[in-house]
Amino acid sequence: MKQRKPIYISLGVFTLILLLYFASLHAKIRDHADTEVPKHVDYIIILGARVKGEIPSLALQYRIDAAADYMKKNKETIAIASGGQGPGEDITEAEAIKRGLVALGIPSKRILLEGRSTDTVENIRFSKELIPNHLEEGLIVTNDFHLYRAKSIARDQGLSLKGIPAETPSVAIPKSYAREYLAITKYYLVTTFKK
Repeated sequence: MKQRKPIYISLGVFTLILLLYFASLHAKIRDHADTEVPKHVDYIIILGARVKGEIPSLALQYRIDAAADYMKKNKETIAIASGGQGPGEDITEAEAIKRGLVALGIPSKRILLEGRSTDTVENIRFSKELIPNHLEEGLIVTNDFHLYRAKSIARDQGLSLKGIPAETPSVAIPKSYAREYLAITKYYLVTTFKK
């Protein structure tokens, strides 16, 4: 029994450190989702999410809704709809976003399509190529749990963007946050080793 005690202590310490680490990530996620959204920016980048056939997933629909709400109040803002076509998707995520915005009353001439990307890094990189040179201030639209990492990736690519936090579907909260903790950890590791 005495031989096992150091193992239990080590496991307890490791578990505590892990919990504190995830708690700090959660705090960063919440901080970035609670910031004030500036008005009248030049452009917004709407990050794609899963499409079922041609129907946006609930997470993507919330992003579309948040973007449309902002664009109705800020008539000069253009949107870059970002996201390629993955398995089980009959159209690109960008096209699904555009259709959703148009259905909510946003003119198609205010929407640019980026339909090549397969992840958040590519979302930002390929969307950046579409930003007209005269436009300066922008926002990222994504679900609240994803905003911290998306803004960090944008900063790495030379874009200083604030965000519009879209709601996260309640049924997806545990899975979404758990996956995001791991994705942020991977992001930290990748950026550390790149330096």
